[in-house]
Amino acid sequence: MDVLEIMKQLGLSDPVNISQFKSAEDGAEYEVWKVSVQENEYVVKKAKGHELAVYSAILKDCIQGAPRFLKSAEVGGETYFLMEYVPGKDLRKCDHFSLTAALDALIYLQDLYWENQEFTEVGFSFSKSLAGRQNRGKYLKDRELEQAYEAYLSLYSSLPRTLCHDDLLPFNVLVSEGRATIIDWEYAGILPYLTSLARLIAHGAENEDAFFYMTEADKTFAIEYYYEHLVKGKGIGYKEYRQALDCFLLYEYCEWIMLGNKYEDADMERCDQYYTKAKEHIKKLKP
Repeated sequence: MDVLEIMKQLGLSDPVNISQFKSAEDGAEYEVWKVSVQENEYVVKKAKGHELAVYSAILKDCIQGAPRFLKSAEVGGETYFLMEYVPGKDLRKCDHFSLTAALDALIYLQDLYWENQEFTEVGFSFSKSLAGRQNRGKYLKDRELEQAYEAYLSLYSSLPRTLCHDDLLPFNVLVSEGRATIIDWEYAGILPYLTSLARLIAHGAENEDAFFYMTEADKTFAIEYYYEHLVKGKGIGYKEYRQALDCFLLYEYCEWIMLGNKYEDADMERCDQYYTKAKEHIKKLKP
C-alpha cells in the first residue's frame, strides 16, 4: 500500500505530515491517517462496512454531529475517503459536560432523520441489522434470557426508526470546546431509535480504572436528557420509553454472553460478568 499514492488520488499534494491512527481498543495501527497540507488538516480512511454510503448519502448535509465528508477514490482495488479532521477527547473517561455534548450531537442527528423514508436501504439497513440480532439470540443458552430476548426482537421491529450509529461506544465520540462529533460510521443506518443511546451507556462502569468509565448518575442523566430533548416531543410516553430502553440494554449485555458461548477464546471472566448482569437486568422486564 502506497500511502502517498492514496493521498495523491484524493487530491492531497505535498503533505507536510502524515501520522497513522491507532485503535482505541488494542493500540494497533489501522488504515486511518491524519494528514497536514499547508495549514489544513484532514483524515484519510480506508472505507469499511457501510461507512462510505452513510457519509456520502445520509451525512453529507449535516452541519454538526459528524465529520464533513469531502471525497473518495479507488486505489489498488480499495476505496479510501477524505474527510475533515476533528480534534477532541473521547468519552472513555466520561464527564457530565462531555456527555451532554454527545447527547446533543446524537439528538440533532436523530431529530433530523426521524422516521426517514429516503435512506431506509442506505448503509446498515434494518433488515441487515435484524438478521444479526436474531443470530445473537441463538447463543444465549438460557431459557429465561431467550424469552426476554424474544421480547426485545419483537420490540425492535416495532419502534420508530431514525439515523443510528450501531456501534456508538464511548471511543466513537470526540468532544472539543463543548461540541461533540460522532465518528466511525461503519455500521449505521435508519434503525430503531434507541439503538445508539443504549450502546453509549450500557458498558460504562463506576470504576475509574474501567475501559469505559461512566457513573450511574451520568447514565440516569443521559436517559432523562435524551427523553426530554428528543423522545418526549415525538409523542412517546416516558413509561413506554423506559421499558423499551431496558430491552435494548439487555441486547447490549447479551453481546458478551453470545461471545462466550460461541468462541472458545472469549474473555470468559467478562462473559460471566455480563451473564450475571443480564440475569439481574431481566427482572426489570417482567410485568
